[in-house]
Amino acid sequence: MVRDKRILLIIGGGIAAYKALDLVRRLRERGAKVRAVMTAAAQQFVTPLSVGALTADHVFTDLFDRQDEQDVGHIRLAREADLIVVAPATADLMAKLAQGLAGDLASAVLLATDKPVLMAPAMNPRMWAHPATRRNHAQLKADGVSFIGPNRGEMAESGEAGEGRMAEPLEIVAAVAALLDDAAKPLAGKRILVTSGPTHEPIDPVRYIANRSSGAQGTALAAALRDLGASVVFVTGPASVPPPSGVEVVRVETAREMLAAVQAALPADAAVMAAAVADWRVANQGAQKMKKDGSGRAPALEFAENPDILATVSKGDARPRLVVGFAAETETVVEHATAKRLRKGCDWIVANDVSPATGIMGGAENAVTLISAAGAEVWPRMAKDEVARRLAQRIAEALA
Repeated sequence: MVRDKRILLIIGGGIAAYKALDLVRRLRERGAKVRAVMTAAAQQFVTPLSVGALTADHVFTDLFDRQDEQDVGHIRLAREADLIVVAPATADLMAKLAQGLAGDLASAVLLATDKPVLMAPAMNPRMWAHPATRRNHAQLKADGVSFIGPNRGEMAESGEAGEGRMAEPLEIVAAVAALLDDAAKPLAGKRILVTSGPTHEPIDPVRYIANRSSGAQGTALAAALRDLGASVVFVTGPASVPPPSGVEVVRVETAREMLAAVQAALPADAAVMAAAVADWRVANQGAQKMKKDGSGRAPALEFAENPDILATVSKGDARPRLVVGFAAETETVVEHATAKRLRKGCDWIVANDVSPATGIMGGAENAVTLISAAGAEVWPRMAKDEVARRLAQRIAEALA
């Protein structure tokens, strides 16, 4: 899939830059044409001479190089590639692109391109986990940037272990091939409904009942299904993660609003109900803000059961061919989820343990068990993006 494709490799400044040399070799031995842009920081780890020897081409390093820029070289670089790969993608490069900054050649190329971008992050685990990096990562994904990694393991520069290692060159090559494979769209022509995020059930005009769902898993699923060619309707509650680009977004607040949006989105070939819908709502919701009266007594809240969206879709007249539910449990996960699948009438349940000790609820990883009529299939703990890719592929196989 990469033969004769033009790959522009942007090498960021990190110790993982040494892997970029092997990445160039792996791409070229598969027939790709590779050009390289190096940041000033990257040149502290590997030299333009080494990169140029492997690409057999000029290495671009300076936005204000008189010779390279006489024909607006950064625009030419941005437009002549079939795909731009950023490896290693440092926290700095991610932040620049997320904020639309273009103060050097690498960031100017990224801002000027209309071609697909694949980033392979590499940084210290604490930098990867920092809220600023998480925000930038979410923003870039929403803008349509693809990611591979980072992986878990020991860091070369510090001896620390955690999530932050750049993906291996062959992993990046596989991701490049997948992005360039125009034929690999098994869900083309399929309409898939995805729900995501929490719901907010009002107590009064300023307070509400909610849960800790970030919407990250549902967002990743919508993006993975989109990447396989599906037309995705994304019904989302007030999540902290922005929705992906390239999907139809329907924003809701409450469970009843979500049900109405889901019913309006049908018919569909498949429905993936990843939202963490509140089971209950306040029946005696206050028209005005409830105030303390000095008595020490809390207001008496009366609860009513919310509609069961998964069961409604699974048993309705417009039932999709495949209905996938989610079950977030804190104990006896498989048993509860198996019973839920039978009770709701869906085809699959994606079950996970969200007890506080796992750190999964609202986190970057998930450990799920896929429950179907065939039984329970335990998946290892992995990034939510990888869970999404695997589940999207299974959905594609089921709808084939």
